[in-house]
Amino acid sequence: MKLLKVSGTLILSSSLLFGCSTSEKSSTPEKVIDKQTTSTELLKGVTADYRSYALGEIEEFVKATDAFTTAVKNGELEQAKALYGPARMHYERAEPIAEVFGDLDPKIDARDGDVPEAEWGGYHRIEKGLWIEKTTKGYEQYAEQLMKDVNLLRAKVDTVEVTPELLITGAVDLLNEVSTSKVTGEEDRYSHTDLYDFAANVQGAEKIYQLLNPALKKKDENVSKEIQARFDDVYNLLNQHKKGDGYKLYTELTEAQVKELSQAIDALAEPLSQIGLVTEAS
Repeated sequence: MKLLKVSGTLILSSSLLFGCSTSEKSSTPEKVIDKQTTSTELLKGVTADYRSYALGEIEEFVKATDAFTTAVKNGELEQAKALYGPARMHYERAEPIAEVFGDLDPKIDARDGDVPEAEWGGYHRIEKGLWIEKTTKGYEQYAEQLMKDVNLLRAKVDTVEVTPELLITGAVDLLNEVSTSKVTGEEDRYSHTDLYDFAANVQGAEKIYQLLNPALKKKDENVSKEIQARFDDVYNLLNQHKKGDGYKLYTELTEAQVKELSQAIDALAEPLSQIGLVTEAS
């Protein structure tokens, strides 16, 4: 499955950048040049739009983290717990860009065991304090450092080059993350707010699909429709687990419901992985 997805990524970037086959190169050079120009312009538009989307999410993440860390530092336990899940959604939607910075991602998002204990901080370190130790005391320093790291992330994001590879592998990776860590419940193992992350990853992947969909429809409308139908299936399931403005605790789901979500993600990942193949010039 992973090989197919990677293959699709490479083929998509090649077809968008060059927009032609070997036979077209030899027989109709003028058309080749036209296709190259059109594809390059399309690609610029898509990557620019995604960059704008991701920057917007990171900026919202800065604001949400500020509110979250302020609650922790002020000793407002229940407020901090209420803000935890929604705040992280902004990061999870923009993860293809956020994860580019290998030094910052672990500081912000590492889980227990991902890094040495002495280096462990960020959202999940504070999560453990809020839900397991049931206190904000002693976590003020983690909140302070988290805010610094998130502000640094925002500053660095401006330097990211959004490429076709980043875009397409990003969509696939977001779904892979759902199927590997979110479905198991290990991501938010103390708060059990996994469905917030789950939904945000799906939303981030869907945004990339939406940006590429105009080109996809021209090549294969059936695949385009199938991908959207599979997204709809996932959202229908997620909506069943809504609770107020958020989601149920992951521990409230039955084994059958978890399996249903997992199968829906797999059913979405299959056609989505074909994006590169269907946009290859014929």
